[in-house]
Amino acid sequence: MYSTFLAYLLWLAGGFGTLGFHRFYLGKFGTGLLYLLTGGLGFVGSIYDFFTMPMQVRDANLETRYRRALEFDESRNERDVREVSLPRRPVREIGNDSIERVILKTAKKNNGIATPAEVALEGDIALDGAKKHLEQLVSKGFAEVRVSKSGNIVYVFPDFATDDIEDKLEDF
Repeated sequence: MYSTFLAYLLWLAGGFGTLGFHRFYLGKFGTGLLYLLTGGLGFVGSIYDFFTMPMQVRDANLETRYRRALEFDESRNERDVREVSLPRRPVREIGNDSIERVILKTAKKNNGIATPAEVALEGDIALDGAKKHLEQLVSKGFAEVRVSKSGNIVYVFPDFATDDIEDKLEDF
């Protein structure tokens, strides 16, 4: 995570921003090089950066969080992913229920059908996270992807499916 204090310190050490050290630090390599070659855009850009530094640091930190969320790997737990993907929203604990358990409860309640929106709502997680977990269950063979008569993509769990479920789904 980037520090506002360190960004200002680099701004000061870089000739009041004219060398662009603070921009390199925040990952803005293109404008860092531009500042280095033009003296902070004739010092005008350096003054602008002095007043907008906290916002630039916040944006760089958000971009880092989003990048981490997109680089999700299986070894991280779900709570970490939700905190990264929803930085401004308080995270409600699911309690003893894992995401998988929330998905299965949703499917059982809906006669074997679950959608990412329903799972996201039940588990208080992001839609992308719900879809990712549903896809994992499909890849493990616990569910299958089908299309409902209304044209929506649904995830069918045969263990909970009732006899009338085929009436709600398109034929292959």
